[in-house]
Amino acid sequence: NTYQAPPADRTGVSVAVSPDSQRLQLLEPFTPWNGKDIENVPILIKVKGKCTTDHISMAGPWLKYRGHLDNISNNMLIGATNSENGEANSVRNQVTGEFGTVPGTARYYKAEHIPWVVIGDENYGEGSSREHAAMSVRFLGGAAVIVKSFARIHETNLKKQGLLPLTFNDPKDYDRISPEDKLSILGLPTLAPGKPLTLRVAKPSGESIDIVVDHTFNENQITWFHAGSALNHIAKSNH
Repeated sequence: NTYQAPPADRTGVSVAVSPDSQRLQLLEPFTPWNGKDIENVPILIKVKGKCTTDHISMAGPWLKYRGHLDNISNNMLIGATNSENGEANSVRNQVTGEFGTVPGTARYYKAEHIPWVVIGDENYGEGSSREHAAMSVRFLGGAAVIVKSFARIHETNLKKQGLLPLTFNDPKDYDRISPEDKLSILGLPTLAPGKPLTLRVAKPSGESIDIVVDHTFNENQITWFHAGSALNHIAKSNH
């Protein structure tokens, strides 16, 4: 008896949120897939060891920003350990060569229209099902998360936001990747359930190695990737 149905004609309805609000922010749709492979992109961070959803998107004082994606994204991966230096929230910008925070470096790439990738270890994303642990990665320009293995719910959350959660076919291939490498993900135009993709690793020396990476996308989830997110797909389906 407390439910208020929306009007039948919603074309004139708008949600008023103050542009100065630090707690609420209207969401913009994520960009749909461009139909191409991902080529020659940097690694934002190669995560070493345990990386829970709390490492990816901390709780505590950050929870007051749950309605403001831009603000809460300032906690993205700040608890993860960088394999390059053994530190948290300190990664090398592959364009400038300077070290900075993980979110700050991601924002630099985003401003330069450079997609980026996260490399992770075992059971990546374990813990509470925290939607922002996937949303912030997508919002700050991430294209894929490639790990030894995923916690199942986090893997699905990444798919919902239009990201590519991929696993090394051979977990030992994690050790063949260095943070300064450039990565290409090949085979996306023919992405299909059960069909592996190729991760091409370009070394600073000029050497190139190909690694097999797997995914668990089903047909419906592939439409999320193509649309840019599950919400995009739902919105498109309802028009």
